[in-house]
Formats: sequence, structure tokens, C-alpha cells
Amino acid sequence: MKYKLLGRSGLKVSEFCLGTMGFGTDNGWGADQATSFAIMDEFASAGGNFLDTANVYQKGTTEKIIGDYMSSQDRDYFVLATKYSLKDNQTNPNASGNSRKNMMRSVEESLNRLKTDFIDVLYLHIWDDITPMDEVLRGLDDLIRQGKVNYAAISDTPAWVVAKGNTLAELMGWSQFIALQVEYSLIQRTPERELIPMAKHFGMTVTPWAPLGGGVLTGKYLKGDTGRIKAGSLRRNDNAERITKVVLEVADELGVSAGNVALQWMRQQSFQCIPIIGATKLNQLQDNLKTGDLTLNDEHFKKIDEASAIPLGFPGDFFKEENVRINSFGGFYDNVEKRA
Repeated sequence: MKYKLLGRSGLKVSEFCLGTMGFGTDNGWGADQATSFAIMDEFASAGGNFLDTANVYQKGTTEKIIGDYMSSQDRDYFVLATKYSLKDNQTNPNASGNSRKNMMRSVEESLNRLKTDFIDVLYLHIWDDITPMDEVLRGLDDLIRQGKVNYAAISDTPAWVVAKGNTLAELMGWSQFIALQVEYSLIQRTPERELIPMAKHFGMTVTPWAPLGGGVLTGKYLKGDTGRIKAGSLRRNDNAERITKVVLEVADELGVSAGNVALQWMRQQSFQCIPIIGATKLNQLQDNLKTGDLTLNDEHFKKIDEASAIPLGFPGDFFKEENVRINSFGGFYDNVEKRA
């Protein structure tokens, strides 16, 4: 296992992040505690140290399972990320959302379930579009100063909101967001329009959830397997099927799994990307970890990249027009160094 720095921090995390949303069976699916422990053991044995969870996963049971596991482990070895924002009860109107009140309440309850004194990375889970960004940032910074949280991150939030937050944090001397968690995969590339360019600008690591499209990109649905993704949904439509078939072709040529190909395409992007690989079965994790031994050549990368490409819309595609480049660079576009 190789390790990467998370965003602009000095925090060293494994090149894969273990997604734990399936630890527990309270939602009618998932892995029991014994299986969850085995998955975490396998991940740690491979050198993995980065775990992702949230207060709401499996109605709080996921955090409890992780807490029980950590009780017999070296807590400092693991980089534990969790989230606040989504409701974990419906007792009052302030038991959800991005507010400072809910943040403090949710973090205290997560700490209890996780049986730990600190959270390594705390994500804002989903933007509520009502809480002022300065309230969020000051709350996160206070938690960091108190030692209850080490780093701040953000998930499922518009690019302009994140940009405003990091700019404000820099001006005020508050802790900035070091990671951005969004849905991103070969069948969901819309973050390339605004979110990923923004993350690159601020030096944020992108931690994609559903990097395999909920299992669609493994090809299991094309083989008749059942799952939780319904036919006709955004992940299981004609376009997703077409892209998956191309992934399967490349996988067959390389003698690896389709999941390996889909994950490696993501890992070879020009921005720092650490995919969140969820697993409810040990063999799922074992297969995903094999991706670390794979490199796509230019031909294979181009084949699946072109098959899954999306229009960037305005102004992304506008900037690529030849006349725009001539006007902006005076005919020297190909001779001018570009920023990474």
C-alpha cells in the first residue's frame, strides 16, 4: 500500500479509503459485525489506514461497530473520517442540518459511538443551503482547537460554496477544507464541470463515493446478478450499460476485473483522487485492492475515457474552442506551459 497526503495537510492516508456504509444490517442490508471486523482486518493487513463512515450509516450501528473494532486496535494507526449534517433522530428541528448546534451534538454522539476521543477528519455531509458558511467554519475550527477533530472536509456541496468557504477560512485564519467527497465514476463525471477543477485549485483531495457506480461498473448487472440499483435509474440506463461494456472489454484484454479497470481509470486522473471502496463481503475488498497493481496504458485509458466523456457545457467546452484559444493565447496555446 502506498500513502498520499490528504489535501494540503501533512496527514498520510492509504491510497484507498475503506467505505463502511454497509457495516451493520439495520437498513435491511449490509454485513454483520464479524464480517465487518474481517473486512477491516484485511484492509489494515494490506496497509490501509483510511476509513470513511458517517453518523447516519446503518442508523448509527456502523460507528458502533467501528468503535468496538478500534477498542482492540492501535487507534493512532487509523485515520478515521466521519460526517455530520444528516438526521440521526427526529426529536427536534435542530437534530439535522449544518448548524453549529447540530454539529456539536452530532460530533459528541459520534465520539461516543466510535469510543474515541477524537475524529481525524470531519466532513460536512450535505449542504443544507441555509446555514451561513462562517458559522460552519467557525464551528469546525473550534472543534479542531478543542482537539475533538483534527481536520475539516466537505461533501456533496456546490463548488462555489466550497470555494467561498476555503477563501473565507484562509482570510480568517481558520482551518480549511482539505478533502472533497462527491459521487464520481465513469458513469457520473459531471463533477468535472466545476467541483473537480475547484478542488484542484485549492489543493483538495477528491474522495469519490460510489466509484463503481454502486456496483454497476463491475458488470454484475449485465451478468444477471441482482442488487440494490434499479433498472432504468441514472446508474442503470442505456448509457451506463454502454460504458460498462467498454470497461469489460478492457478488463478482458488485461485479465483483470472490471472493477479494477474502473478504479484505476480514476486513480490515473490529473488530480489527487482516493476512491472510497465499500465492501460488505471480504472478496469484494480483496478484488478492489488488486487495483493497486494495475496501470492502464495510454490506449486503454483513452478508450474508456472517451467512451464515458461528457459535455462540460459552458464555459468548459467554450474554453476548448480553437478560436477562443487563438484569441486568448495569440496562437501560442501549444507553446505555453499550463498549470497542473
